[in-house]
Amino acid sequence: MKLVFEALTALSVIVASIVAICGINAWKKEFSGKRRIELAEEVLALFYEARDAISVIRSPFAYKDEGSTRSPQEDETQIQKEAKDRSYIVHERFQKQRNVFNKLQSKRYQFMARFGCEKARPFDSLRQIVLEILMSADELVPTMIRRDRDVQNEEKLFEEETRLEAIIQEQPVNDPIKHRLEEIISGIEAICRPIILGKK
Repeated sequence: MKLVFEALTALSVIVASIVAICGINAWKKEFSGKRRIELAEEVLALFYEARDAISVIRSPFAYKDEGSTRSPQEDETQIQKEAKDRSYIVHERFQKQRNVFNKLQSKRYQFMARFGCEKARPFDSLRQIVLEILMSADELVPTMIRRDRDVQNEEKLFEEETRLEAIIQEQPVNDPIKHRLEEIISGIEAICRPIILGKK
């Protein structure tokens, strides 16, 4: 009888241990799944914020105080002032929106670790667009100044200025940045939505 009791006690300890291990594993799986969903939600929301931030940066409407912090040089011509002001406003707007892009980039490595390096392409593509806008704003200054001085190449420089403007400023039709941005958003949605909905 004593042997049966000891066997039953040992069996109950084993069963309890198995149940505890299964419970811990289920909790870990649930916790890990919850963290995956939270990360996917946060990253997707940040991409939406970044899209809106880019729209603000590229807005064709200039507000009253925009660019007022730039100190023009005494010998600036009207064209130089206009070119530098337009470029400066883009950088000024970016500085105001910078926090969104910083938060998004800070999630990049965590996202890669959780979901794989190949899933980081939307982060890289978005960063490329932001850099392209800022670089185009910088290129606009010498292009406008050269167009004002170089009459022989005025038409060619005007085409370049128009190309740069299309990157810097939202266009009513055939906007090259908006189209690429929507592709990036669709790409990150395709990664994140199945995770959020528990399908991956």
